[in-house]
Amino acid sequence: MAGSDTNRVRMTVVREEELGVTPDTPRMRAHRFTGEGLQYQPSFVQSEEIRDDRMNSDPTKVNETSQGPINGELSYPVDGSPLSMFLESLFFNPWDNTPQRDNDGTADSVITGVAATGGVITVTAGEAFAVGHLIRTSGFAQSGNNGLFKITTGSTTVPAVGNAILTDEAAPAAGARVKVVGFEGASGDITAVADGLSSTTLNFTTLGLSVGQWVKIGGAGAAYRYAAAALNGWARIIDIAANKLTLDNLPTGWATNTGAGKTIRVFFGDTIKNGVTMFSHTIERGWLGQTVPSYIIQRGMVTGQGEFTFASEALATYVLTQSGLTGEVSDASLDDVPEPVTTNRTMAAAVNVGRIAENGVQIGGPNFVRSLGITINNNLRMLNAIRSDEQVGPVDIGTGSCDVTVTMETYFGSKVLLDKLFNSTPTNINARISKDGQALIYGVPRLTFTEGSTSAGGKNQDSMLPLTAMASKDTLTGAHILLDRLEYFEA
Repeated sequence: MAGSDTNRVRMTVVREEELGVTPDTPRMRAHRFTGEGLQYQPSFVQSEEIRDDRMNSDPTKVNETSQGPINGELSYPVDGSPLSMFLESLFFNPWDNTPQRDNDGTADSVITGVAATGGVITVTAGEAFAVGHLIRTSGFAQSGNNGLFKITTGSTTVPAVGNAILTDEAAPAAGARVKVVGFEGASGDITAVADGLSSTTLNFTTLGLSVGQWVKIGGAGAAYRYAAAALNGWARIIDIAANKLTLDNLPTGWATNTGAGKTIRVFFGDTIKNGVTMFSHTIERGWLGQTVPSYIIQRGMVTGQGEFTFASEALATYVLTQSGLTGEVSDASLDDVPEPVTTNRTMAAAVNVGRIAENGVQIGGPNFVRSLGITINNNLRMLNAIRSDEQVGPVDIGTGSCDVTVTMETYFGSKVLLDKLFNSTPTNINARISKDGQALIYGVPRLTFTEGSTSAGGKNQDSMLPLTAMASKDTLTGAHILLDRLEYFEA
């Protein structure tokens, strides 16, 4: 067997608490990738000494560099997975997760009991579960404890869903998980109004919602959705009051509806937007096909740039470029038994992209979108200095502006988008991709088209309009770019 086979290369990742410092006994997590160009290598200079024999002295090592891209196919970024952590590093912000508890491989550790009486789920302290929250439970040994349930009694440690719903389970299994995936109103409480949703009893301000966040209105089954099909779709929150959610990007055909007799379900998820907090990782690559595997370990790796590409007849892909501090080559792994890769299926641009919208309206004929690209560049710079810790490599990483660029190729079916380019008209873009009841929604809430032209290249061809846009700060969300992930929703 050839020890150099790329098919035997394993990549694992762990979050660092301090830049460039791998945690003790790290819990590494395996990452899915399609290719990588990570480089950990020394830098040399040639002596300028003049020799009378016209020869050179040995080159002198002066530094080490650690950087390069990681390529992958887009799948749902499971919380705590390498892809999820890389996104936090790219956005310079942590995910704002909905309330959740997870035994994370150790039974009876975080979720410590389920009682049939009252439907109480006992958990360790954390973000509170609120009345009206819709939770999804999974991984419990008692099958009846897995499903969707509405919180009737809120709590940080003993939330409840009501009597005669759950089954006693004294020591929940290692895979047990409780996650808020939405909210549910009482019968007839959530009504559709001209510009969003209103309620009589449910208090929207207690649910952890945020301006700029996306929601999916309507669940599976007639009891949990509006009778008018047009109302059961996606929308974005632009204002939150106790009994009113103001929405934009409303579904086509939106109209008022009392929701009489319906316990309307609305799904929402975790959010992230560009910020100022640096997150770094230790990345290890192992060549497992070698008789004695070699491991290249790179520390202080920060995701400086991310490129996300959605093209027709292709998988949705990403390139995440890392910049780091130090490293080593070893014959010992940091973790011989890392957490396995996630198993969520990859997403295809044409098949799984549910909507690409500009200025709140889905882009369709005659200007159909053939490709969309979103690039986030943090403009990192490596700070080199004389180190005093017996290590080689940069001492720190400087951060620049968060530049977000959008590229979009559309068929030139009308001059609507071209007019916005020439008129410098600020607009916005959002794109939703979903599969297997999970979704990602990319939003650039304010951008300006800066480049674009069209031409007729020859006969029997389509005229295309390739556009480039640059993001600027949006006053509503205070962001250049936002990303929602919904762990579960119902169509």
